[in-house]
Amino acid sequence: MPRPFADRAAAGRALGERLAALGLERPLLIGLARGGVPVAVAAAAVLGDAEVDVGVARKITAPGRPEAGLGAVAVDGEPVWFDRALRHAGLTPEALADVVAAERREAARREEAYGAGRRTRTAGRDVVLVDDGVATGMTVLAALDAIAATGPARLLLGVPVASPPALERLGERADAVVALLVPADFRAVGDAYDHFGQLTDDDVRRVLGR
Repeated sequence: MPRPFADRAAAGRALGERLAALGLERPLLIGLARGGVPVAVAAAAVLGDAEVDVGVARKITAPGRPEAGLGAVAVDGEPVWFDRALRHAGLTPEALADVVAAERREAARREEAYGAGRRTRTAGRDVVLVDDGVATGMTVLAALDAIAATGPARLLLGVPVASPPALERLGERADAVVALLVPADFRAVGDAYDHFGQLTDDDVRRVLGR
């Protein structure tokens, strides 16, 4: 049985149709790398008058345990933390300072590699942070906080699919949230897609035309 979206481009077109009804002013769509970029590009094509840029946020994980997500950080702004996971791991933000610094450097490297220019383009505009889906929402939270500090007129989040707990959390950080699917039995973002392959830096640059 086909899943809701054939691929990220199809999801982006569907998201663009929903965003078009909002009457966005001078819209700037920021795709959260890597998977959010093709969604943002496809959504912007539907809107017609939207520009696209790219943002990066990185998970903070426990040392030696890359599967244990404890928070996230963007190039700008403070880290956001998954407090329950921190307690479970027996760690504090202070103990993870080196990890945070390393992930911030990697986020900066990727933004430079992608030619990101969002900091100089957001002020006074309707800005939509776009990802291909939201599970825990930690990287999206970090990215929203970073964008909010640059002075957009409105800050929205647009995603094809999201888990209910994450959506509730993210609604506190964005002026509006557009989520096409919010499955009560959410298990993974990839479950909404027929094709959901991992993307490379080259894929991101190609989609952006850079």
